[in-house]
Amino acid sequence: MAQKPTLNKGLKDYYKKYFYMGVAVAPRHLSGPQAELILEQYNSLTPENAMKMGPIHPREDQYFWRDADSIVNFAQHHGLRVRGHNLCWHEQTPDWLFKDSTGKQVTKEVLLKRLHDHIFTVVKRYQGKIYAWDVVNEAIDDDPKNFLRNSLWYQICGEDFIVKAFEYAHEADPKAILFYNDYNTERPEKMERVYKLMKKLVDAKVPVNAVGLQAHWSLEEPSAAELRNTIQKFASLGLKVQITELDISIYPWEKERRALRPGEKGEYTPELEKRQIAKYKEVFEVLRQFKGTVTGVTFWNISDQYTWLDEYPVRGRKNFPLLFDTNLKPKNAYYEVINFKK
Repeated sequence: MAQKPTLNKGLKDYYKKYFYMGVAVAPRHLSGPQAELILEQYNSLTPENAMKMGPIHPREDQYFWRDADSIVNFAQHHGLRVRGHNLCWHEQTPDWLFKDSTGKQVTKEVLLKRLHDHIFTVVKRYQGKIYAWDVVNEAIDDDPKNFLRNSLWYQICGEDFIVKAFEYAHEADPKAILFYNDYNTERPEKMERVYKLMKKLVDAKVPVNAVGLQAHWSLEEPSAAELRNTIQKFASLGLKVQITELDISIYPWEKERRALRPGEKGEYTPELEKRQIAKYKEVFEVLRQFKGTVTGVTFWNISDQYTWLDEYPVRGRKNFPLLFDTNLKPKNAYYEVINFKK
């Protein structure tokens, strides 16, 4: 077990020579003990939900800025970077986007115009305050037999919605770093499909700059070799890489929601803790090997007190996936992550 130093530094300080250390937040986190922990540990923020299309643009003629503005203003006040998340996704997307006034499905031209207007309005509002955007989120299908997800975006626009989203974002803010963001990117078959998409975009000179590995991982995966290979593969295209939504669940990955099974409960046993410590250590040992290619790591929520995994895929089951416990105190895994020769 790593030595436990007196904490007078945070993750951002230990990793300042490597990459930015970030966390996903909501407005409720911007005061009190959680805000203190954010400022102590991190130098980058990602709005967990506030900038997704549904929350920020619920109706065609209405934007809801309050939550997103509060996060950006907090970051500006405290000198933190902000990653924008996200501009185009198949989930948390308002119904009006795909329908005309009669309720019929819109044409490709109409949908791309709506995508353009949304991206321009949101990106322009935060130009100079947000340094990077997850432009397109999760466009690759889960089924290995398919290439792209059969979303309404794809059904109406084909692959063009991906190209246009990056072009619109680049036009709106030419200085922003533009990401394609996805999960299970370390599984070899899905990694190859993401790579295929990235190569097509790079070869076509579409303004994509980086790949976001969501990193909703578990004690079982990814292996160090899979993670290393994934980073190398995208770097070979000249793309940077960030870990954008990191958590390491004590349970294996499940995609589909399900009910809590009888007798099933979240219990952070010593054995699970030991395995989680080892996985966190392994992950950060790999990431430090890619200094200059890996430019940021963002944890998906602040502490085990609450994470999205409390509700998904199994409602009411604790996953204990982060470096801080339910009392906002560093877990043993935290000390393993910072215990390296700087």
